[in-house]
Amino acid sequence: MWNNEITRVDGDGKVNRLALRNTVTGEESSLDVTGLFVAIGHDPRTALFADQLELTAEGTVAVDARSSKTSLPGVFAAGDVLDPHYRQAITAAGSGCTAALDVEHYLASRLPTTPQLAETSYERTHYV
Repeated sequence: MWNNEITRVDGDGKVNRLALRNTVTGEESSLDVTGLFVAIGHDPRTALFADQLELTAEGTVAVDARSSKTSLPGVFAAGDVLDPHYRQAITAAGSGCTAALDVEHYLASRLPTTPQLAETSYERTHYV
């Protein structure tokens, strides 16, 4: 599959065939498939945050240790924008979960303490 580009995606309700063009010879061909994963490259597209969040030398969003906390309180990062090495969907899913938990803890820490809220505090939901 080297030196080929997809010129058309075919299917009726789901992907079942790709039309291909060889970028060296120009030869056209087709390939029967049952799915398609589109990779958008390795640029984490963090430039829009450059003036608002701390970025690493690699251009990813800097986070606090192994958390998803950024340099701006209440802003959390997940996926390709913080992973300069793997940049894969499964890493994004895992770091998305981390970010969701960090957001939950951040929001809980900003609520006024009441007896009812104390039961759902960070200490109650985590073994300490």
